[in-house]
Amino acid sequence: MVEVLKSGLFDSIQDLGRVGVQQFGVPMSGAMDQYSAKLANAILGNEQEAAVLEFTLLGPTLKFCIETAICLTGMECQAKINKEPIENNRYVLIKKDDVLSFGKRELGFRGYLAVLGGFQSEKVMESRSFYRMITTQERLKTGDVLKIRTVPVPAKVANAIVKTPKAHSETLILEVFKGVEFALLSADQKQQLLSTTFTITKDSNRMAYQLQEGLPNDLHPILTSAVLPGTIQLTPSGQLMVLMRDCQTTGGYPRILQLSEMSINRLSQKTPGDKFRFNILNY
Repeated sequence: MVEVLKSGLFDSIQDLGRVGVQQFGVPMSGAMDQYSAKLANAILGNEQEAAVLEFTLLGPTLKFCIETAICLTGMECQAKINKEPIENNRYVLIKKDDVLSFGKRELGFRGYLAVLGGFQSEKVMESRSFYRMITTQERLKTGDVLKIRTVPVPAKVANAIVKTPKAHSETLILEVFKGVEFALLSADQKQQLLSTTFTITKDSNRMAYQLQEGLPNDLHPILTSAVLPGTIQLTPSGQLMVLMRDCQTTGGYPRILQLSEMSINRLSQKTPGDKFRFNILNY
């Protein structure tokens, strides 16, 4: 068991999401930065689908009630075990009653905590990912107790650390594909779309990132059509909406771009106020 002594800003259990149920209107959900979630599981030897704890900007304080091992990835934020610093991307042995805490954010926006065997929260539609109105909880709160597996813990582990490229959190370029309605844009709109440096607004969350800079827009809404995490919609006001892991499954705004999977992961590590540009990839 793991006890939440103090919750962070927004903590939730996430895996790789709910696949194959979008036709029923169910969002995919899952870890926002799936590269980091998979990396944490890989370092521990877990299945890549194992559930991890995702925390945003400010991490929780956790007490471990059994021996286990953990790995932290994603956001760097002065993590400590019993006030002793630990590093990201490393296999860390945990003793009974150890306390994990986090300090000031240094890099990135979302962190991931994996434990041996994965977190054992409720499974709904073949996924443990928290989502409002689907799972019992939307986020963790102080006093929660999280189930984890009791598995053999090695006496010693290698000290090697996997390096995450700084570009994962600091890149100024996000790679995209042309969206279904990209061809409806004028030459001027396309030029502006690819030359503008966009800024993430504070009205951004697991459902969508909103961008401050807009495009002149005289396009009509489209018939309600399928959308995915990473779909970039052009709203009637000209504002761009980048749909993220908890997005709806259909929408009526033109889908002008589609983020690559790695770009979704990298955008997830950017904070409100961060800036970036788009670069179109060829199919």
